[in-house]
Amino acid sequence: MKPQDRFYSEGQGYFGPRENPMTETHCNVWDWDRLKMVKVKGTAKLFPPDEDVEVPILAQFADYLSPEVRAVTVDDDGLLAGISTDPEEDDTPFVAYLPFSIAESLAGCRTIQYSRLQNLDRLGPGVDLSSYEDEFGIPQKVAFKFNPLDKPQRLQMAWDEINLLKYLPPHPNIVPFDRVVLEDVESRIIGFTTKYIPGGTLDNTNVPFRFEWLQQLTQLVDFLNLELGIMHQDIAPRNLLIDPDTNKILLFDFDWAAHGKKRLLNDRDDVTGVVFTLYELITNDTRFTSIPHWNRNMDMVQSISEWTCNRELDSDVSRFRKFLNDWVAVRKSDGDMERYFSAANRLTWPDLPTAPDYNVPFELGKTLDGEPIWTTGPRFRRTAMEKGQYCFRWERPPQENLLNKAKSGMRYRNCEG
Repeated sequence: MKPQDRFYSEGQGYFGPRENPMTETHCNVWDWDRLKMVKVKGTAKLFPPDEDVEVPILAQFADYLSPEVRAVTVDDDGLLAGISTDPEEDDTPFVAYLPFSIAESLAGCRTIQYSRLQNLDRLGPGVDLSSYEDEFGIPQKVAFKFNPLDKPQRLQMAWDEINLLKYLPPHPNIVPFDRVVLEDVESRIIGFTTKYIPGGTLDNTNVPFRFEWLQQLTQLVDFLNLELGIMHQDIAPRNLLIDPDTNKILLFDFDWAAHGKKRLLNDRDDVTGVVFTLYELITNDTRFTSIPHWNRNMDMVQSISEWTCNRELDSDVSRFRKFLNDWVAVRKSDGDMERYFSAANRLTWPDLPTAPDYNVPFELGKTLDGEPIWTTGPRFRRTAMEKGQYCFRWERPPQENLLNKAKSGMRYRNCEG
């Protein structure tokens, strides 16, 4: 996992006027490495709105905190002034994971219990490199994708992606779906695995790019869009691999995908995605990736007369551009979106069901008369635990422990030799 991807801040909460530098301020920071929430407490002087200075502050000492620590207090210089293990400081959200038994659309999927997965590495936020032994005792190396946060959009994206991958027909240019991952106590769906493809993604500028891979990518996009009615909506070098066994390009990461009109976003069509992807692959120019999709269009790069080549290619740049231009002309002709909406073999699946836990009422507060206010829906994990609800816990040691364990194993094997 890249260091800049490790932490996610939910912003600043002020207990008084934020203009007053003495106002007490709390910032909940999610650690994707240790999979836990840590509350960072200080004053408004240190934590101005929307600057997320709490992330680099926590990063300095996050690996040295005990797993029981729920909050840290820092002084106005950002130095650690205190820690708390009080459970009431824990604002980790409760995620009402769906029981596999009521996920009818996933019936027939192969499953694996979370305890059988061995964590080998952290590939990125919410994605691990893992291994397990299958029913025949054969070791399998997989990418394990999961969502530990109770965000409505994230829950919907996770549901859509796992169903999409389940219903996709096998394709030589799509990373194969493997299994649904279930927690061990109540067999709730906490993620899924796909085949692990070694070698890294095409955002590695040292990987040469072949003309046939552009052909495979455009054919795949046509298949997804026009045959299945699926819009990936995140075509980019970071989501493309090269299978070392077949030497074919592979697309993965379907969490932004739309099916028909559902979750379809303006300016995230796959044709535009291919144009910007090829431009970046050839030139290594990444400045357009920071532009929001709604503020960019393919003419920004198509109108550039010369794409300066900064990557090894197997053909001249002009051949890549001519093929791309011809393909874009066909796809952007009248009726292209109509063909997408009327795809002959459209994939469909049911909406995300509501987990039973979500409807368990809890006390949110009290009225002016002292009467309890009862509600259902999102809650803290500590609130769910007080109600006796089962809570799956993601916490784990930092990645550094994995690296040290691997190094120790290497030294042990060398001594044996």
